[in-house]
Amino acid sequence: MSVIPPPPRPLQQFFRSGPMPCPYLPGRVERKLFTRLSTPYASEVNSTLSRAGFRRSHDIVYRPVCPGCNACVPVRIPVADFQPGRSMRRILKANADLSVAEVPAIATHEQFRLFHAYQSSRHGDSDMARMSLGDYSAMVDEGRAETCLFEVRDRRDRLVGAILTDRLRDGLSAVYSFYDADQEKRSLGTFMILSLVAQSLAEGIPYVYLGYWIRNSRKMAYKARFQPLEALGPEGWFRLGLGDLTQAPPSTAPAAAP
Repeated sequence: MSVIPPPPRPLQQFFRSGPMPCPYLPGRVERKLFTRLSTPYASEVNSTLSRAGFRRSHDIVYRPVCPGCNACVPVRIPVADFQPGRSMRRILKANADLSVAEVPAIATHEQFRLFHAYQSSRHGDSDMARMSLGDYSAMVDEGRAETCLFEVRDRRDRLVGAILTDRLRDGLSAVYSFYDADQEKRSLGTFMILSLVAQSLAEGIPYVYLGYWIRNSRKMAYKARFQPLEALGPEGWFRLGLGDLTQAPPSTAPAAAP
């Protein structure tokens, strides 16, 4: 009896974007190396590339290849070694009345209302603040790769936060989060990351991927508070020390043509 070999897997095609203004560091130019996720290999590709420092948005997986700049540093939390500091323990205590539940990655009107309010409050001049319900649904639906949402609700069952999350082979990847910006004292953004750490520990998953840390960007600097933190450098993933967080970032971007 002859054995019919499986069909060959198609090659993964990569592209490079044109130059665009950097959204994080004024006066700099951004370029990205990217590929598209397609079934049936979306989860495998997403996991492999996330370990290589890529990030997912919709059905695109990308990483910066900016000429002359390596400020974007991929980071992840090794959850088995993570210990929340005093301020994070206060955040956990302040939010003990909230519940966190995993739900399918399906956009709802309730989520969109919270998403829109968050964008209007925190990022009113951004393109995301102008997103319609259809745009939000596309953000949740496109490129799905073992994707779910973790919803945060108060005692009245009111949605106060949500985080779009991918399950990777070795971790959970925080794709995008939004929350009730009026409840500033709760520090809901930090609370949701802590919730992913707890979920990873419960499932025996070693890492929570946080995307890019940018030392000189207010939008991204908060990630350095999660200690210990691992970063991806030329020799692979390594533990960031306190000195690394205050000095120039390591060279993480592959060589890029001008």
